[in-house]
Amino acid sequence: MSPAPSLPEVRNYVGGAWRAPRAREWVEVHDPATGNRLGRVPLASAGDVAAAVDAARAAFPAWRATPVGERVQYLFRLKKLLEDHLEELARIITIENGKTLAEARAELRRGIENVETACGAPMLMQGYNLEDVAPGVDELMIRQPLGVTAAITPFNFPAMIPLWFLPYAVACGNTFVLKPSERVPFTMQRVVELIERTGLPPGVVNLVHGGRETAEALIDHPQVRAISFVGSTAAARQVYARAAASGKRVQCQAGAKNHVVIMPDAEMEMATQVISDGAFGCAGQRCLAVSVAVTVGEIHDRFRDCIAARAASLRVGCGLEEGVEMGPVISRESQRRIEALISEGLREGARSIVDGRGALVPGYEGGCFVRPTVLEDIPVDSPLTSTEIFGPVLSLARARDLDEAIRIIAANPYGNAASIFTTSGLAARRFRYEVPAGNIGVNVGVAAPMAWFPFSGWKDSFLGTLHGQGRDAIEFYSEKKVIIERWPKQWTRRF
Repeated sequence: MSPAPSLPEVRNYVGGAWRAPRAREWVEVHDPATGNRLGRVPLASAGDVAAAVDAARAAFPAWRATPVGERVQYLFRLKKLLEDHLEELARIITIENGKTLAEARAELRRGIENVETACGAPMLMQGYNLEDVAPGVDELMIRQPLGVTAAITPFNFPAMIPLWFLPYAVACGNTFVLKPSERVPFTMQRVVELIERTGLPPGVVNLVHGGRETAEALIDHPQVRAISFVGSTAAARQVYARAAASGKRVQCQAGAKNHVVIMPDAEMEMATQVISDGAFGCAGQRCLAVSVAVTVGEIHDRFRDCIAARAASLRVGCGLEEGVEMGPVISRESQRRIEALISEGLREGARSIVDGRGALVPGYEGGCFVRPTVLEDIPVDSPLTSTEIFGPVLSLARARDLDEAIRIIAANPYGNAASIFTTSGLAARRFRYEVPAGNIGVNVGVAAPMAWFPFSGWKDSFLGTLHGQGRDAIEFYSEKKVIIERWPKQWTRRF
């Protein structure tokens, strides 16, 4: 195993300078695979947040006046730097988050896609116009930046999720304050060091570390115009209500309980592989993770046996090691919570097909491991059917036909993603037409949109109107201004 890179001292980045925070409290950060201490993260004070917002506010007038074609040149430089440092960043992600190197590399690729997409702002920000809406009257719509914007991001994708927001905000002419998860402070610290190397003007991008109180100070600050958030549904509701109450623009990507439907005509080998990757990839710690597999008709026993064999065979360990297919969960607290939810399901009558509790990985006894778990026949009235476990746990459910499978999905409070495995175009079309979820997969386990499309979500999985990524991001980070002009002929005769 290659040695871990030394991680930097955790500092805030405010107004183009690295600053020691004025935090009264610090939290330790641990490698979830080894339990080793990586460092401490400050829980920044309201004063630290105010300094970052002040720096962003001071930088806004000049940045707004910078032509959009010039603004995106900094993003082109960032794209190159992210690619040049991809391996270094992937290793940092694996060390502080636990996912495998392959998963970390894939995460970074998705983040870079968003930087690339934001580089298209000179076209994406264009408005429209119409001559002679009335005699001698012309009308046009233009987009202008909001001002200071902010994002509060989670631990599960330390690089990708901040890059759902940061490049679009900056390309649209806004300034930006980021508060990453205190569980994974090092990835974005390194990314911001790379941003600094692009020559971006001071104050355009700012970084503040901290926990809940830091986030609340950012949400409450009167100069912050827009808040982007990703986290649990309970937290999203609080963020949305608090930010909206003060008149801010808000987008909150929330929790999920994603279903896949396996039809009798599904290609079993492919479906098993893809669903396994969707359920157990990133140790199940993603909002698009496959949580429930709904088998239709007589295929249930065959799929159960196939997915159980796959789950039991996955190699679990440190994500830095070659050949490891699944890493640890983020913390000891998460490990206990996931195992408690598995135990609760079993007490309520579920049957364990593969039990991942009590996992021990030789050489990594201090790690936070939960092995892949497959549960069958969870009672329909069990809270577990609508609880986001956020771990490597797949539940199996049965449906007589596609009608019943769609009803099972529709009854769930979440609507982030759903997929179907079938060789029938008719079944696939009906599924995508009727299922109430924002991201739909056909023979795809994790229906993750490319950066050019919005990262959608319905029901309890999203609060807001405009999602992250693509055109939605441009709309979110700009506001429309309509200009109506009249130039009567008698005014122009003198010229």
